[in-house]
Amino acid sequence: MWVLLTLSLEERSAKMFIVHVHVHVNPEFVDTFRQATLENARSSVQEPGIARFDVIQQLDDPTRFVLVEVYRTAEDPARHKETAHYQTWRDTVADMMAEPRTSVKYANVFPDDGGWG
Repeated sequence: MWVLLTLSLEERSAKMFIVHVHVHVNPEFVDTFRQATLENARSSVQEPGIARFDVIQQLDDPTRFVLVEVYRTAEDPARHKETAHYQTWRDTVADMMAEPRTSVKYANVFPDDGGWG
């Protein structure tokens, strides 16, 4: 039996805000993209509004990455995009992508917000 969980607008705004950014990189840029993205991730986790910033690479197609960004509030992604390290990353990797990156946004369900550190 499946149970559909729905969150009210108030509950959603109180939860961690999670974004999965899907990136498809041209094969000749995989190593350069990975290096630039790791630099951005290392700086991103220093931001007070970011609970996690994971970089994962697909095993069967190393040209595909997912950035798993966990923000403390729905407002924190906009703050992240104002940082110098994000803007440097964005400009550095722009021409490396095989197609425009996409993102999917999620509301946290489990663990509760305290479980994110």
